Amino acid sequence: MRTATSRRVEPAAVETKDRPGLAPRQVHAVAGCYFVASFAALGLPPYLTEILPELGDGAARWAGLLYIVPTIFGAIGAPLWGRLADRFGRKRLLLRAQLGLAAAFVLAGWSDSMGTFVAALVLQGILGGTFAASNGYLGAALEGNALSRALTLMQGSARAALVFAPIVVGSLTPWLSPHRQYALLAVLPLTAAVMLAALPEPPGTPAAAAKKAEAATEIDAVQTPEAARGAAAEPAGRSPVASLRALYALEFAFVFSTVISFPYLISLIKERIPGTGPMVSGALFALPHMCYLVAAMAVHAVFRTRPRLGIALGFGCIALGLAGHGLADSLTAFIAVRLVLGAGLTLGLVCLSVLAADCAKGRAPGGLFGSIEFFSKAGAVAAGVAAAIGNDWFGPAAPLLIGTAIALVTVLATAIPVLLPRLPRTRWSPRCLR
Repeated sequence: MRTATSRRVEPAAVETKDRPGLAPRQVHAVAGCYFVASFAALGLPPYLTEILPELGDGAARWAGLLYIVPTIFGAIGAPLWGRLADRFGRKRLLLRAQLGLAAAFVLAGWSDSMGTFVAALVLQGILGGTFAASNGYLGAALEGNALSRALTLMQGSARAALVFAPIVVGSLTPWLSPHRQYALLAVLPLTAAVMLAALPEPPGTPAAAAKKAEAATEIDAVQTPEAARGAAAEPAGRSPVASLRALYALEFAFVFSTVISFPYLISLIKERIPGTGPMVSGALFALPHMCYLVAAMAVHAVFRTRPRLGIALGFGCIALGLAGHGLADSLTAFIAVRLVLGAGLTLGLVCLSVLAADCAKGRAPGGLFGSIEFFSKAGAVAAGVAAAIGNDWFGPAAPLLIGTAIALVTVLATAIPVLLPRLPRTRWSPRCLR
């Protein structure tokens, strides 16, 4: 006779058989394609303050809001595209995202009015979503530590784009304006689509994955308390919905507290260090992301079994780094606070990847990573609005102070359960959030 506990772990066992994994070169190919495709999407927005005067906004007052236009529509579309990927195939939806980006970049590069440029940013959000699509592709084939390492590598691709793209864009500015560089860089997602076409569809059919996730939900619903306690000790199976809510909240807070410094950072640098050229500004913008490239895999090895501690330390570094931006008034000071922010960025991104990989077990990956992307982009949207309002009222240092406050609140929310282990933690899954 099968118990509820034994029935619970069956879907995960079957899932493991259907997901033998991808070869390392295939995982690296997906990450490389994301880097290529995201070069313009991540590298050009910091230069909106230079693009908008060409379109009639002389003071670039709309930079903060336009920074998040692709994010708003990306957040709206991410869950839908994720569910469609589970239903019709992850590779198809990943190719769709790359081609959609290329079309949006061409329109943005050739736009000659604010309305057309905004329309291009809207299309970029609706038709893009390459990060969630890539993670869904990987999540369909990998599990556990292999998936968390792959997600860490994917974040490395994003950081690499944020390191090199602003520097390259700044270097090309004397010959080609950032506005027109959109059209030039449209060739990159087209190249990525060609490379992705050679990759296989992840093992297992989308319909089968959806049925397994549905079966796991039904089994969870009928478990007795005794069976649930036994299942919690199992290494496989789904975790409670409450743990996903915690993951979504952490994702939102992390993105908010880091992205809020992006839109007006170059303006702040120019205000504090007069005469700073675009290449130096781009290098300072990229410095925290370079920290991630250097240290991410080492941090993953240290914190893969204690992600909550890593997240608390990460938010602490973010708060300290953002607060330091408000006081920095020299190149040396800016380098120091950007490095502190980079430490927080690395800890947070790596540990969030570990939590996401743990929570992906037994779930349809397209829908899960689409939902994570929704909350990530929602955090970016809120950050962009707060940055625009804060900059308008109090200057370019205000967004940094807002981000500091959010990071400090999150430090307390994550550190208190660690410091007071006797407090009940029923809303935190023992597997998804350690």
